[in-house]
Amino acid sequence: MNLMGCGTALVTPFRGDGGVDEPALHGLVNWQIESGIDFLVPCGTTGEASTLTQAEWLRVIELVVATAAGRVPVFAGCTHNATHEVVGRVQKLSQVTGLTGVLTANPYYNRPGQEGQYQHFRAIAEATDLPVLLYNIPSRTGANLEPATVLRLAELKNVIGIKESSGNIAQITELLTSAPRSFKVFAGDDGLALPVLALGGAGLISVASNVIPGQMSRMVRAALDNDWVDARRINRQFFRLMQAHFWEASPAPVKAVLQMLGRGEDVLRLPMVPVSEGTRRKLERMVGELGMLVGVPASGDNLRMF
Repeated sequence: MNLMGCGTALVTPFRGDGGVDEPALHGLVNWQIESGIDFLVPCGTTGEASTLTQAEWLRVIELVVATAAGRVPVFAGCTHNATHEVVGRVQKLSQVTGLTGVLTANPYYNRPGQEGQYQHFRAIAEATDLPVLLYNIPSRTGANLEPATVLRLAELKNVIGIKESSGNIAQITELLTSAPRSFKVFAGDDGLALPVLALGGAGLISVASNVIPGQMSRMVRAALDNDWVDARRINRQFFRLMQAHFWEASPAPVKAVLQMLGRGEDVLRLPMVPVSEGTRRKLERMVGELGMLVGVPASGDNLRMF
């Protein structure tokens, strides 16, 4: 499939009582699509998937798919460190009508070697007919998926690409120059989107697009169209915000910004907690300076959310 562009690693909104805020999630999905985002990724790292029950995880995915209603592709996060567990979950996803594919990260905590990771991902791919995006995020999982292993996995018919969040440009370059042209490499870090796209990446799976979906999708689209003047201009304007989303453990900062925009409560599940008051004040100042709040003039080139 020709998956390209900017996808949002969606947050999972929670109510004050800790339950999943379904109306807020419905509204977030519609806003993302109306703002021009190219695809959606619920229940990944940013979606706090590790704190959802299996029933909640499946419900969030079903709600995102139903709300998207075929307007954009939806790739559901499906990760576990026990291979038999993630295989069972991906088989459940195969029954979700309208789901485009799955995104699955390295097994965490076990820290398997390359052969263990290969066998893990192969078992997942063979358990479903859905397209599979690999997700390499060693800072979270303790395991790095090396290019040689990715190339072996790319030989499987439904492994279509990877979200690369290693932060290692040399490794990403090696993969981009070695993988088949049909294999999609997506930047997994907002701040590295333009370098990865310049090297031949297919797009970005973004945290920042939760709060600036129009701007992030426009930036990625400009880079893919070789309009580097516009791409760099947008990147320059919003780069500090991209970095700010990781001032404290993600997704706490981006949820704080979403609350400022009136798009959900600033509620996380333990062991995640909201940002400190000092960070919140800095985020409020930045959001105001960027003109993202109603009634606050936009700065720079006047890219606005509203």
